[in-house]
Amino acid sequence: MRITSTSCICPVLVCLCFVQRCYGAAHHGSIKVTRNQTRHTEGETEVHHRPKRGWVWNQFFVLEEHMGPDPQYVGKLHSNSDKGDGSVKYILTGEGAGTIFIIDDTTGDIHSTKSLDREQKTHYVLHAQAIDRRTNKPLEPESEFIIKVQDINDNAPKFTDGPYIVTVPEMSEMGTSVLQVTATDADDPTYGNSARVVYSILQGQPYFSVDPKTGVIRTALHNMDREAREHYSVVIQAKDMAGQVGGLSGSTTVNITLTDVNDNPPRFPQKHYQLYVPESAQVGSAVGKIKANDADTGSNADMKYTIINGDGAGVFSISTDKETREGILSLKKPLNYEKKKSYTLNIEGANTHLDFRFSHLGPFKDVTMLKIIVGDVDEPPLFTMPSYLMEVYENAKIGTPVGTVTAQDPDTANSLVRYFIDHNTEEDRYFTIDANTGTIKTAKIFDREETPWYNITVAASEIDNPGLVSHVPVGIRILDVNDNPPELAREYDVVVCENAKPGQVIQTITATDKDNSANGARFHFSLDEGLSLNPNFTLKDNEDNTASILTRRRRYSRTTQDIYYLPILISDGGVPPLSSSSTLTVRVCACERDGRVRTCHAEAFLSSAGLSTGALIAILLCVVILLAIVVLFITLRRSKKEPLIISEEDVRENVVTYDDEGGGEEDTEAFDITALRNPSAAEELKYRRDVRPEVKPAPRHHPSSSLDSINVQEFIKQRLAEADLDPSVPPYDSLQTYAYEGHRSEAGSISSLDSVTTQSDQDYNYLGDWGPEFKKLAELYGEIESERTT
Repeated sequence: MRITSTSCICPVLVCLCFVQRCYGAAHHGSIKVTRNQTRHTEGETEVHHRPKRGWVWNQFFVLEEHMGPDPQYVGKLHSNSDKGDGSVKYILTGEGAGTIFIIDDTTGDIHSTKSLDREQKTHYVLHAQAIDRRTNKPLEPESEFIIKVQDINDNAPKFTDGPYIVTVPEMSEMGTSVLQVTATDADDPTYGNSARVVYSILQGQPYFSVDPKTGVIRTALHNMDREAREHYSVVIQAKDMAGQVGGLSGSTTVNITLTDVNDNPPRFPQKHYQLYVPESAQVGSAVGKIKANDADTGSNADMKYTIINGDGAGVFSISTDKETREGILSLKKPLNYEKKKSYTLNIEGANTHLDFRFSHLGPFKDVTMLKIIVGDVDEPPLFTMPSYLMEVYENAKIGTPVGTVTAQDPDTANSLVRYFIDHNTEEDRYFTIDANTGTIKTAKIFDREETPWYNITVAASEIDNPGLVSHVPVGIRILDVNDNPPELAREYDVVVCENAKPGQVIQTITATDKDNSANGARFHFSLDEGLSLNPNFTLKDNEDNTASILTRRRRYSRTTQDIYYLPILISDGGVPPLSSSSTLTVRVCACERDGRVRTCHAEAFLSSAGLSTGALIAILLCVVILLAIVVLFITLRRSKKEPLIISEEDVRENVVTYDDEGGGEEDTEAFDITALRNPSAAEELKYRRDVRPEVKPAPRHHPSSSLDSINVQEFIKQRLAEADLDPSVPPYDSLQTYAYEGHRSEAGSISSLDSVTTQSDQDYNYLGDWGPEFKKLAELYGEIESERTT
């Protein structure tokens, strides 16, 4: 099968390979030779060739943007098996087959039915096959070929990034690169000159130029000055077909701005200036402005102003306002028209950012002269001092002079001055001032301890012009007098331990005085001399404004007395000296051996003994065991056999044993002691229960009066005789107990009963050194001694 493209066929060759386009030299396609010879259109001469394979394909070409009324002819398919009888059917498949490209299935002619755009699709891939029309069987294998869309110049160049905004420094050298612009053409760059672009400048000459091939824009003049012209609008054109006539073109705008460089020095508009400043101008205030002009902008126009010389350099100062670039003239010292009426200043303005490339255009600074005229104004009175400090004693009488302020009119008129106090605060009402002399006096009685310092403001004005007022601060210190006695610094909680020893320090006290150190720096402590010597405590002055409280005896008892009161006298060293009396409360507390307070309240014996819970449990267990033993012992006694002879009474039972230790000699409630003192208790005859008497003794009768009057010796002799003569007395010795002591003798009782009320000189303090086992006994005798001492 062969393919023929006949867009324009050469009349010399028939069925040869190439045809030439009518408008150019490009090839539309080639043919496939499937037979041994090919005929020319002129003559029948046969050209013999070597037999070739069945399919040898070349590309078909079709023009883009075809606008003709008929479909555009593309080429022809022909099979070696086609005898021209219509038995061969040609089939076309692939991209655009049946829609864009159609084929005559009998002749094999291919046509394009639509206008194609190469910029959208450059080529189409299709498949061709020849089949038997009767059997639908392929006569040859399916083969692939390409139809390429041939370009025409239908797209103008475009600047995709325009318009452009760019800057270039002023005063740049000629040929300085500014920007490179690029235009794109959608046509085929490999075919002809449709996509070959050249650049030219349409607007912006003679300041800028453009390279026709690269599109680089450059400066075309020397020393372009921003101050003369800052903005430029340059129009660049891009044209295809290498700029030939008939080519398509596109343009863009480039906005170029010249940036500033420091090529202009600052200049003062005038060489001489004059400024009026009143003498009443405040120190630190701005009194005037001055400015040097600079044609540059931004940091290139920044400048600094300085006073380089002049007689007013020490009176005035100048600073630079960075926003307005002005020089701000300020006053450093007060002006006085009466002393100096004018000043002269030389002021310099200089750039702070220099570009040494343009130093030949300098110097970048300028100098001007400023004359300052001082104006005369009516000034307020001027005090002789900027502030006053005065003193007055507290408790001074109302109207006591404190001090005097003085002010004068600084003007040449020297007007009279009137004084007054600004009553803006309550403190200003505590003083008065003489309007003519300026003498300040007290208006109340002051207490330094309440307010030690007062601040007032005194004003002075001219009598002729009361509106001109000046002020001065006055500080008044209240001096101290000794009018406050010393007192204890705080409330003291003084504790003394029960086991304290004589001379032990139990508290250190200090005092305070509302007066200042000159009237109360040294305090003296002592006990109140109006009272008798305190047997329990004493006081020691440490001579450092402190005093120590010491014990005077050993042992204190809470049960006897738990609180003591100690009056203390405190005096200061002021003139005249003052004193006060205070009373310390001393509590008696139980303490550990190391002095730590255990408790200050009355408590049970076990608690005072310091027994722990474990010890109490152990004691309880011991008591339970002892009770069990006693019960067991009683049970065993009852199980014994009674004796054969049972006497109604046994004399041995007269011996009574007590196991109750009681509370000592003070305990008189354990039993009735009067029964022991009654002689009639022994009148009744006692018989033994284990011996039966043979003779019943005769009853004895003694009147109560005789018993009361009998003495002890007679009483004992009588009982001895009765015992000797009693026939029922056992043959062994027996013990007779008599509690009757008889009448009180002149020497007093020798019994230990009631001995607690007697006086004794014995010292029981040694009991406290015997250890915790004798602690309770030491406390009891310590209480007795404390009560006796008290």
